[in-house]
Amino acid sequence: MSGAAPVVRAAGGVVWRRRGDVVELALVHRPAPRDDWTFPKGKLEPGERHRAAAVREVEEETGLRCRLGSRLAAVRYVTPAGEDKRVRWWAMTVAEDTGFRADREVDALRWVPVDEVAGVLTYPDDRRLVHLLLTSGDLVAP
Repeated sequence: MSGAAPVVRAAGGVVWRRRGDVVELALVHRPAPRDDWTFPKGKLEPGERHRAAAVREVEEETGLRCRLGSRLAAVRYVTPAGEDKRVRWWAMTVAEDTGFRADREVDALRWVPVDEVAGVLTYPDDRRLVHLLLTSGDLVAP
């Protein structure tokens, strides 16, 4: 009998902004082999805390320095490589935009109105995060 799958700890953010009366969410595109639209996230570095990793990973993938809002959820799934992945998610707002830079991991950043985002997101768990953001109370903040 084989041992348990390795646990991969990760963190990310559901970054939002207001444009007039419209709330928009920041999505990133990960090219092949994934070819998905999702929220920015990434693995924790050794000794790093989830909150710090969430802020760091969002900035690395989007060029957006963010402020943490509410913790939205912890999501667990098995990756195609068989890893047990556990991701903690926070609502976030932009403190500073340092400029998006495409790379081989993330090749596009897109702001999508919240009422259209379900049709763009690739994963059902991400759609659940949108619902959690909308019910979190974070959107009443300036």
